Amino acid sequence: GNTGLIPGGRIKIPHLCYEHLNGSCVKTPYSPGPRLILYTVFIFGAVRTVFGNLLVMISILHFKQLHSPANFLITSLACADFLVGVTVTPFSTVRSMESCWYFGESYCQLHSCFEGSFCYASIYHLCFISLDRYIAVTDPLVYPTKFTVSVSGMCIVFSWLFPIIYTFSLLGTGVNAAGLEDLVSALTCVGGCQIAVNQSWVLVNFLLFFIPTLAMIVLYSKISSLLNNSLGDRERKAARTLGMAVLAFLVSWLPYFLDSIIDAFLGFITPTYVYEILVWIAYYNSAMNPLIYAFFYPWFRKAIKLIVTGKVLRENSSTIHLFSE
Repeated sequence: GNTGLIPGGRIKIPHLCYEHLNGSCVKTPYSPGPRLILYTVFIFGAVRTVFGNLLVMISILHFKQLHSPANFLITSLACADFLVGVTVTPFSTVRSMESCWYFGESYCQLHSCFEGSFCYASIYHLCFISLDRYIAVTDPLVYPTKFTVSVSGMCIVFSWLFPIIYTFSLLGTGVNAAGLEDLVSALTCVGGCQIAVNQSWVLVNFLLFFIPTLAMIVLYSKISSLLNNSLGDRERKAARTLGMAVLAFLVSWLPYFLDSIIDAFLGFITPTYVYEILVWIAYYNSAMNPLIYAFFYPWFRKAIKLIVTGKVLRENSSTIHLFSE
């Protein structure tokens, strides 16, 4: 999209995000075909994220049989994924497709804060869910007294508070871009929304992702080794579901975090389209968990049917039995 001569000698004017403003970013929109396909893919992802996670939250909160400390963690995880679908992906869709940020400078920063907060919230929820499954499998008799509603509540509070405080402090104070002032001023234009993170903070970000991820892998491998032994069917199913959720999370987020490290240490060389691909693979993770539950849990499929057909509006519907004891 650079200015240059085109055949016939006329000057080709680049598209700008804001035609009438000096210092506007250059716009590099897609041609109509790919544009339609990509808009469909992104909007479908956002809608599926919102409704899939809404179904998880309604199911667990409505049906009394599903009220358990472990399921409250799953509800809270669904809430984090739901918020990605509401506050992050719709705006990222426009940014990715139009190559311009039209939502103002302050929401640019807020959008990045939401993105970071909800991503880390997902990681820590999954980590605590792994711990819950590990205790349930290794110590089934003591489990109900160990993993109580109040313990689950503390895990939920930590999984929200820590990521929100960390992300908002990091981006709010601007320490993430310390030492990158020249790069930031070179990249800054009206209609852009790039958040630069320096080498030190990229490493901290990666560690905050890597440590809980490592914990999940260790816990899950221990659960797996017990899977073949004397586990009840429900524990086996719960462990398998968790394994799928952890794997989906890793596949979705690891490329993005690795790229952010490479970028910070090699002078931000990632082409925009590669970054967009990686960030969308990561976003799509928020749409994955409800599909995993629907695939593995008959009770979730049954709950969806009751919600979609409106039977949940009937009196005493909250006491319906979704699985046989």
